[in-house]
Amino acid sequence: MNILHVSCSPRGQASESYRLSQSVMGHLLKSHPTAVITNRVLGAGGIAHVDENYAISQQSLEDIAQDGSFIQSEALINELESADVLVISTPMHNFTVPSALKVWIDHIARVRRTFNVGAQGKTPMLRDRPVFVAIASGGRFSGERARQPDFLTPYLKAVLNMIGLHDLNIFTVEGTALGPDAIAEARSRTDQALLAHFQHHEAQ
Repeated sequence: MNILHVSCSPRGQASESYRLSQSVMGHLLKSHPTAVITNRVLGAGGIAHVDENYAISQQSLEDIAQDGSFIQSEALINELESADVLVISTPMHNFTVPSALKVWIDHIARVRRTFNVGAQGKTPMLRDRPVFVAIASGGRFSGERARQPDFLTPYLKAVLNMIGLHDLNIFTVEGTALGPDAIAEARSRTDQALLAHFQHHEAQ
């Protein structure tokens, strides 16, 4: 098994989303101890924004350039295609995905490469595989105690579905800005959800 871990927090390994992703991968490695992990670290600005030729190509009937952003895009898409499992660890920034994750999406969501556009709209080109999303947020955005909107999870579902990734499994640690007790409660609840998820799949 090949696992691609896309890490998006500027806090790196100190972040709550990274900690949660390690729990996810711990469960994956129990079933697949020889799995190979590829770490794509984005939080520190690891990849550049798409350039002019890339943007023009996206609006053209064919690719007009094979240099610049296309080189980075192709490398990131190949990395994704080689993965049997995708793990994304990300904070919620201002109710949605952080800019680092958006840049990665702009590279891997590429017309004629990971999706097509036709009379039926946009159709995916990638094979499906399990995707685990580990999200950390300072406030709560789900459940009865939600106090803020969530534009992250619906956006991520929509854009990953567009390229062919439908098997999404989302786990969250919410309320990290509310103090140690809130963090401990959130971690415990999410650890239980993770355990239940993997036990269910192992039983099948």
